[in-house]
Amino acid sequence: MDVFVGCDLGGTNIKAGLVDITQEKVIASKSWPTYAQEGHDAVIERMAGLIKEVIEESDLDEKQIQGVGVSAPGMLDMERGETIFITNFPGHWRHVPLAHTLSGYLNLPVSILNDVRAITLGEFTFGAGREVDSMACYAIGTGIGGGLIVNGQLVLGIGGTAGEIGHQTIDINGPRCGCGNYGCLEAFASAPAIAAMGVKAVQQGMTTLIGELADYDLNKITPELIANAAKMDDEIAKEIWENAGHYIGTGIANTLVTLAPHLVVISGGVAAAGELLLDPIRRTIQKRVFLVPKDEIEIVTGTLGIEAGVMGMAQWAFLHHNKQG
Repeated sequence: MDVFVGCDLGGTNIKAGLVDITQEKVIASKSWPTYAQEGHDAVIERMAGLIKEVIEESDLDEKQIQGVGVSAPGMLDMERGETIFITNFPGHWRHVPLAHTLSGYLNLPVSILNDVRAITLGEFTFGAGREVDSMACYAIGTGIGGGLIVNGQLVLGIGGTAGEIGHQTIDINGPRCGCGNYGCLEAFASAPAIAAMGVKAVQQGMTTLIGELADYDLNKITPELIANAAKMDDEIAKEIWENAGHYIGTGIANTLVTLAPHLVVISGGVAAAGELLLDPIRRTIQKRVFLVPKDEIEIVTGTLGIEAGVMGMAQWAFLHHNKQG
């Protein structure tokens, strides 16, 4: 049995899971609030406590745990095991020795990786991408992250920064993105961008169910609510998903002509819209891709759901363990 811990450090919650790599399953998992405002030392101590609790509540002996993989948003120094810059965390976690500090609490080797690269590795190893050797992953939620697999290997680039496909420019005259660029895919089709389209429709008095479903509280308008309106045959809601799919399809088209992967996996909360999103993505690709065999490339949603990151990080720890062994 090869058992590793996968841990996802998020702005709201920390999630940890024990993963049996051989059986390809999560044995046990749990999440705690991050309380990022308490600072990185307190958060890392909480991570250690959470991981210890997950191990204790399982039927496994601590000696059976071989290593820990931790995913985090933002820029990381994987060699040093440090966070370089985490956007939405107080103090931005500049050069925090995450791996070394957590390893000291747990007496286990710790390796780190960007959170969406972890989702990519999880889906490739255990999920939708397990039958292919090349894949692109688009994780669409509060932002749009990504990851790439080429020849069966996760593409890391310089410092693990390769795969930021949510920050490709799709409109050179587009709005400013949180990353500092203008016209990024994330600025057009992330969950907040999709919700904003719904808010605008209600504010402009368009004939739509979106306002009614939200009790006319603009703060309640979410991609999920807009998807529900679209499923009720609301034309404005369907148009919003058409626009989002067009933007994402344009980004994917760029990826296809660059990489020509066998598969594109759409994950994250926005992927729950299913065909409302996938259909316009596929149609956009048909219109925009000509120099690669697009009919041989599948566009699918991920199969691991919320476990993708935890499973991906356990696999990352497993790969590091074998490399060092």
